[in-house]
Amino acid sequence: MTTVVLIVDDSQPMRELIKMTLAGVAEIVGECADGADALAAYKRLRPDWVLMDIGMKNMDGITATRQITAAHPQARIMIVTDYNDDDLRRAAREAGACQFIVKENLLDILEILPAE
Repeated sequence: MTTVVLIVDDSQPMRELIKMTLAGVAEIVGECADGADALAAYKRLRPDWVLMDIGMKNMDGITATRQITAAHPQARIMIVTDYNDDDLRRAAREAGACQFIVKENLLDILEILPAE
């Protein structure tokens, strides 16, 4: 069975890097540039995992995570961010994220999403 992933990041180059990192491990079913778009995409695509950035324009990743997990308690959201900050980790966990990865350690995603 293939792991299905939605990537939410305002940087197109970062979305491409994440896709390359996940090659052979996950099927990318969607990409969004902000949290507001992620809400509709999650409802439509029902991915196994959402890889969510924090700092985005229209809706940040913490707010989007909170809204997605409130509507879909089974959602698995991994924060993928530049910020290695304890307060953000706590906020992400309180919003419903189940993982937190710093972008400089992007390969850590592969430990969470093993090849199937």
